[in-house]
Order: sequence, then C-alpha cells, then structure tokens
Amino acid sequence: MTSDLLDAAALRQACTGRPVTPCTCALGACPGWESFTEDRWPGPSAQRLGTLRDPAVDEPTLEEFHPDGTRYGSPDAPLALQFFPCNRCDAYACRQCGRTLLRYTEYGGYYVDHRVREVAPERIV
Repeated sequence: MTSDLLDAAALRQACTGRPVTPCTCALGACPGWESFTEDRWPGPSAQRLGTLRDPAVDEPTLEEFHPDGTRYGSPDAPLALQFFPCNRCDAYACRQCGRTLLRYTEYGGYYVDHRVREVAPERIV
C-alpha cells in the first residue's frame, strides 16, 4: 500500500476540519455522479489528496454496491471504495468551497465522460 492510496478512514478524515461553504466553483452541486467538462473543473483550486484506485489491482471491478436498492447516480448511494466507480477515483479538496470531491473518467467506445461526486462522509462504507 502506498501513502497515496486512501482508505475509508483517510477519506472520512479528509472531509473534516475544513469549513464547507456554499459552492462557488464551476462544478456546482454534485451529490451524485455528475458529468462535467474540463472547463468546469476548478483546476489549481482542486488539491489532489490521493487515490482510491489500488495500484495492486490491474483491472478494478465494474460491480457496484447498492445493498439498499440505490442506483449509481443516487445522492444517497453508498461510497464503497472497493466497488465501481469509487475504485477508479482520485480524491480532491476544493480550495474554493472546502468540499471533498471524487473524480474519475469513464471511457466507452467513442466517448470520454468525466464524473465527479461530492463526498458525504456518512455515505462512506
């Protein structure tokens, strides 16, 4: 395990101690997995905290974790770090609004889709 790899406790810790203010960055609200374009990413204001992608796993699973019947984009869906899409994310702190954000890029045949979700620490499992 590298120091760059975040576990559930480290991700929860990343959400504490920083004041969260109403969002002023271009991402806007992102309680579920929201698509965004690079021009909306807060750039230098987004401090990379680490990764949830385990470097020892060549191809992380695409299986999702929804024990309570939630769906991928549900704001109340759990953030299960070993499951898709968390297992392909990097974590960031937005210096503009104080939120902790998860970001990954989804690749499909002919498209690239950047996704972001604000971390609600109570959703981390």
